[in-house]
Amino acid sequence: MMTVSENSMTIKVTPPTEGLFDLMIFARDADSQAPYNWVCSYQIQCLQPRNREKLPENPFHFWGLHQKVRDLGILDSNHKGELLVASQGALLLTLQTSRPLLATYELVNKDLDAALSKKCLASQAEEEKLSCHVLCPFQGYYRLSVFVKDLVASTFRNAANFLIHCLGPINQNELFPSGLSMHCGTGISSTSSGLFNPSHSAPIITTKLGKCNITFHTRADIEVTASLSKDKVTSAKYPLERYVLVTHLKTKVSVCVVLPESGIYKAGLFGRSKDGKDFVHICDYIIRCFSDPSWPPFPRVYSLWGRGCILLEPRTGVLQEQSWVRFRIKVPKAYSTVVIGQEKVALQLTPNMVWEGDVFTGSAGTQVKLAAKFSQHCPSLEVILAFEVGSGSPASLGYSG
Repeated sequence: MMTVSENSMTIKVTPPTEGLFDLMIFARDADSQAPYNWVCSYQIQCLQPRNREKLPENPFHFWGLHQKVRDLGILDSNHKGELLVASQGALLLTLQTSRPLLATYELVNKDLDAALSKKCLASQAEEEKLSCHVLCPFQGYYRLSVFVKDLVASTFRNAANFLIHCLGPINQNELFPSGLSMHCGTGISSTSSGLFNPSHSAPIITTKLGKCNITFHTRADIEVTASLSKDKVTSAKYPLERYVLVTHLKTKVSVCVVLPESGIYKAGLFGRSKDGKDFVHICDYIIRCFSDPSWPPFPRVYSLWGRGCILLEPRTGVLQEQSWVRFRIKVPKAYSTVVIGQEKVALQLTPNMVWEGDVFTGSAGTQVKLAAKFSQHCPSLEVILAFEVGSGSPASLGYSG
């Protein structure tokens, strides 16, 4: 194992068997592309080899930080030396940077394939810090390689190679979800997209209740949407997109997530400006819940659910059959709003600009829709939200708590 700093070099040798070994050292100027020159040799006599597991292959030859790591924009690491110990199968690597950088990571172990390796890493890129959460599903040694580049650069460069010794592996059911981007949590991407003052800056959110509310302050011209995914869904009755509700206020956006079952989810945030046609990925959050939640979904959202629309009551998309439900909703610029169920009920506008009314749900299996007119002269109603009517008690529909 060779570690090289700006003006020193250390080699650790563990001979595989007893006997006599030759160690030959070659060197060249750090900025040169010329061949390496032989510098010196040592003879090492091993009387008793250590029974040690073979180290992961390292094509980059050095361990620890690159000797010119400051030129790459990295100032310091929270782990000194080349060996990191993951006693319980998890660790956090942080690198302080002198300028904004992007990073990718490679985790290698003899039992780890490429697909599983990607579920072991969650990276975050902030203005002056790079972070990587690492999970180790097998006991033994790993190589974690770090590659960085400036925001406008085209290629990543190897900046560090860490040796991780995992003493107690993590359960494979607790690995990160598939498809995480290099922007987990807040940082360079969310700030440049116009999102500020996050309620959750770290990429991993753990909830016992099975729900969370992620909020940002935003520029007025930014529109945000969100997705929810999980590698293996077992008991959710509705598409996972129904378990996320995005609410836009004047200078704030709220992404409310409820979970239909336990597990580890990816919540992806996307945004676009007024001039943009397509939504662009902003960042991902990892939401973990190991209790047994069974929240019902939110109502189905239609395109007119936009800035300033707020669902106050009911906060669930599944209503109990044959019951009266109080509706309280803010819909800016609406001329009139109605709820269409067993009967059509016109909601009344209160002085605080909330549309209110009591609606009878009717029989199970039907839909209740919220619709609005946005002009006195508009001939048709536009559907904004749709609710399902379900059978069973409020508790079985997920209303408790």
